[in-house]
Amino acid sequence: MSHIARLESGHAHVALLELRRGPFNYVNVALLGELADHLAQLDADPDCRAVVLAAEGRAFSAGADFNGSDDNGDGSSRDPGPLYEQAMRLFRVAKPIVAAVHGAAVGAGLGLVVAADFRVSCAEARFSANFNRLGFHPGFGLSVTLPRLVGPQQAGLLFFTGRRIGGDEALRIGLVDLLVPAEEVRASALALAAEIALSAPLAVEATRATLRRGLADAVIDANRHEREVQCVQFASEDFKEGVRAMAERRAPQFQRR
Repeated sequence: MSHIARLESGHAHVALLELRRGPFNYVNVALLGELADHLAQLDADPDCRAVVLAAEGRAFSAGADFNGSDDNGDGSSRDPGPLYEQAMRLFRVAKPIVAAVHGAAVGAGLGLVVAADFRVSCAEARFSANFNRLGFHPGFGLSVTLPRLVGPQQAGLLFFTGRRIGGDEALRIGLVDLLVPAEEVRASALALAAEIALSAPLAVEATRATLRRGLADAVIDANRHEREVQCVQFASEDFKEGVRAMAERRAPQFQRR
């Protein structure tokens, strides 16, 4: 079953990809691998100058499923290695990506959103780096990408508290670039991508490579560390408690073990 659909964008030189694991679009190995494959194909397509990444369903992506129904998509929620192997491919993409974030972007879903160049969203959207609240270290390279985007102070605040912020707050701290009414998110993202596509494609891609110089290597290096720490913490009682608390919609009671 395909997790990614390529749709007609209605704009010259703009590709539209849609996540299709609704309603929550949980991230797994298959989805990320398919997305990376599509982006690699678009990199090789001279007609494509910009990409919009959108999603069906209630959430943009509610992250990885730690309740067991998906088991992270790799056969074990205890080792995120296969998931991250696919995620890291996204940082080698050459063409600009605009994320159309109409709903929640949580955990790995936030990592996916932050991997894009620009984010168009709405007040109703929700963003959360909820890793610490679940009892483990952030992943998806977010220890590099989130501070790079919003600064270390705001990134630390989001990491340590796991708080969910709306579109207005996301715009204020620089997590979102453009805030529009919910029904206009996708159209506005496509319009931004079309504006980018009007510029000289070789110049845009060269400028993007300069602005992101060293980013992929830094993210991949950081993600190795993230994975090592996560694998230890996934075996902890605090992680089990964090997952239970999330499922039961209550505050976790961590015991430092």
